[in-house]
Amino acid sequence: MTAAMRPNLSACPACDAAPAAQALAGRAAQDDARLALSVPTVHCGACISTVEEALLAHPGVVSARVNLTLKRATVEAEPDLTAGDLINVLERVGYEAHELDAGTLSATQSDKAGRDLLMRLAVAGFASMNVMLLSISVWSGAEAATRDMFHWISAAIALPTIVFSGHPFYVSAWSALKHHRLNMDVPIVLAILLAVVTSLWETSLSGEHAYFDAALALVFFLLAGRYLDHRTRAVARSAAEELAALEVPRAVRVRDGVEGTVQVSDLAVGDWVLVRPGGRMPVDGDIVEGQSELDRSLLTGETLPVFAEPGLGVSAGEVNLTGPLVIRATAVGQETSLHRMADLVAVAESGRSNYTSLADKAAKLYAPGVHILSALSFLGWYLYTFDVRTALNIAAAVLIITCPCALGLAVPAVTTAASGRLFRKGMLIKHSTALERLAQVDTVVFDKTGTLTAGTPELTNADDIAPNNISIALALAMGSSHPLSRAIVAAGNADQLRPARVSDIEEVPGFGTQGRLDGQLVRLGRASWVGAETPTQTAAFLVVGDGAPIKFLFADTLRDGAEEAVSALKEDGKDVILLSGDTAGVVEALAQRLGIERWVADALPEDKAKRIQSLASDGRHVLMVGDGLNDTAALAAAHVSISPASALDAARVASDIVLLGGDLSPIADALATSRSAIRRIRENFRIATVYNIIAVPLAVAGLATPLIAALAMSLSSITVSLNALRLR
Repeated sequence: MTAAMRPNLSACPACDAAPAAQALAGRAAQDDARLALSVPTVHCGACISTVEEALLAHPGVVSARVNLTLKRATVEAEPDLTAGDLINVLERVGYEAHELDAGTLSATQSDKAGRDLLMRLAVAGFASMNVMLLSISVWSGAEAATRDMFHWISAAIALPTIVFSGHPFYVSAWSALKHHRLNMDVPIVLAILLAVVTSLWETSLSGEHAYFDAALALVFFLLAGRYLDHRTRAVARSAAEELAALEVPRAVRVRDGVEGTVQVSDLAVGDWVLVRPGGRMPVDGDIVEGQSELDRSLLTGETLPVFAEPGLGVSAGEVNLTGPLVIRATAVGQETSLHRMADLVAVAESGRSNYTSLADKAAKLYAPGVHILSALSFLGWYLYTFDVRTALNIAAAVLIITCPCALGLAVPAVTTAASGRLFRKGMLIKHSTALERLAQVDTVVFDKTGTLTAGTPELTNADDIAPNNISIALALAMGSSHPLSRAIVAAGNADQLRPARVSDIEEVPGFGTQGRLDGQLVRLGRASWVGAETPTQTAAFLVVGDGAPIKFLFADTLRDGAEEAVSALKEDGKDVILLSGDTAGVVEALAQRLGIERWVADALPEDKAKRIQSLASDGRHVLMVGDGLNDTAALAAAHVSISPASALDAARVASDIVLLGGDLSPIADALATSRSAIRRIRENFRIATVYNIIAVPLAVAGLATPLIAALAMSLSSITVSLNALRLR
């Protein structure tokens, strides 16, 4: 029986394969009681509660936590409990799941960096409010001993706070200086240090002015910007790491006719490995026993399954559909095709990291300018007054009043507002520079299977088939879990047809399903099995007795919004390309249906990544939209990338943006929003520039008291934030 899909229809091929594979693998002892499961279909708080409650109710589970961002469940369990047991538990409550190798995943599920920034922000805010209250007393006329006491109390509050809360800036500035470069944190740290030193000096000499309040306000506003920036991204994880975690953790090794479950890391070249129906290939190898069909869509995107028989080569990650197979391993571990794909992703990711954000570009110009200006102010006032104290005070005022609070907030304030707008439309921005890169896009490349199409086959020629033949096919299809059988069942149910009375129904691995109707042999399956000509599109054939084969044609349904998205992108002047691993006929038919002039078929994962890199070398800024393992390298290589929430974990991780719903239409709006966001960011830079043009002369002239510096800095930050909110 030909097939276009996996045995269990799901967003993720590995999610389909893992339940059967792990359940049949047996209850192997766990070295580690911590199990990690990918649960790609969770999407809300109710899902989290359902999954956690189902897991906790299972005997042997100590604790269970679900991370919605990662769509991953982490389970602490007794050593004899296997991932297969938990996968079956989740299947019973309606959630697809598959095992991840917990040892391979080094990324933590908890957002430690976010909590750390939030804690430092809270401390800085609390200290800033208290010191500001003390400063109001000084500004209101406190003198002599009273003023000095308030200054010393301010110092006692400010110094430990600045040391603790300013830590992220010190680390970043030191890292930049070690590599002989400047970033936005260098003038920030210099301003903080100069403000503290000057304030302590003034306090020790009973001076009128101290900058403790301004230094704390500076740290608070910049931490707010840093936290906003952090919140625009999901937890940063490596797609290459996720790919490695998707490998089958265990396999069934056959030695001298005896089966034994072992860790995949214990397999060696030459070992014989049993892969049961529904299981994923743990190694690259050659089939030595058995017949079946292979779903290679996980790696190639090809919808038509491949007939598997002895002598055929297989790759790690492919799914065995219908019959047991014994594989002789030819590549294991780091040498498998799955690992080679992970290497491709790692290389592509490192290339994308070379992108320079607008904030970093501004820092290259801004940081040296501020330092030079402050140094010239110090030198000029020292030559004018020969008073180090006066010159240092003015140099500190220049650094504080020009310190890039507005610049520090210019980008994160806008990206947060834009991310909120897109989130309400069903898109999650993961990467801090994704909006900037999205605004530059001129070419959009779509994958086919699972991206432009929904990944669900449907019967397309039911009107051309006699109802009695559909009833016979319905009876045979009900005895199979094959996706094309499910499509026939769905079509029969839609027409309210009853299955024919077919007896002795059995599934023949690799070929189809057969039975007897009124003494006649009836078959539903592959063209070669029933004596029909090989079709050019996805099809199954029914033969009743000695009759002619009856063709059942299938097509993958379009994903919601696919036509609207392609049309809107073309109207926006974008060059749209369809890039698929499927066969030429299927890809061409879909391209014509959607009005896409440029398309490429039979593309392997390496081909997709090279095609994206070729477009980039021609000066194109490519947006890649894909969902499978075969797309991960291309997603990572693209200028910016999007994957549906239903995509495989590795594809989501490699992407900058996740499409939360099943509708593709928000993609065109995301491009428009990104261009608006870049306009707001540039407006914020202009606001910061105007502010500096006004404030700097006051500071250089010695007119910027600590009160003026703090107020001016706060005013510029608030203005920038309000301008960003216009995006909402």
